[in-house]
Amino acid sequence: MPQSDDDRLVDLAARLEHEDPRFARSLAAGRPTRPREYRRTRAWWVLVAGLGMLVAGIVVPDGLLIAAGLVTSGIGVQLIDPYRRPDEDDARRPSPR
Repeated sequence: MPQSDDDRLVDLAARLEHEDPRFARSLAAGRPTRPREYRRTRAWWVLVAGLGMLVAGIVVPDGLLIAAGLVTSGIGVQLIDPYRRPDEDDARRPSPR
């Protein structure tokens, strides 16, 4: 027996509330914010800090600062990357039709 449209909407709303509660609350209030996938401000700050550490490590020849800058920059780039690996929950979730 096919699932009714109301059940699908309730399921979708519950999943949205679970995945991104801030977006769901703002959507209910009528003033939606950007979804989590598009909020990357912190990632940009991490990347800028890492690049700053890298440049500082090059200017002041310090290998530890260069290494820390490279690692921090790599973390920032990984945070900016929009590709999300599916969790175990996503693999078990039925695909939408």
